[in-house]
Amino acid sequence: MPKRVLQGVVVSDKTDKTVVVKVERRFTHPLFKKTVRRSKKYQAHDETNQYQIGDLVSIEESKPISRTKRWVVIGTDSGS
Repeated sequence: MPKRVLQGVVVSDKTDKTVVVKVERRFTHPLFKKTVRRSKKYQAHDETNQYQIGDLVSIEESKPISRTKRWVVIGTDSGS
């Protein structure tokens, strides 16, 4: 089964080898038929500490690295 890949923005890089990535999803509300935005934060492993706040990155699902980290940063997304 392929691993999930999500795109988001780095909102924190304070911890060593970890970044917090905010991923936003959009969907249509089932009753009101309006577009709703929901966001969720994921802690992702950043081995080289190269990503900073504001970077647009892709994260990929992985085996558990620590208690809260189950994602790995796989690269920067260029131009959106």
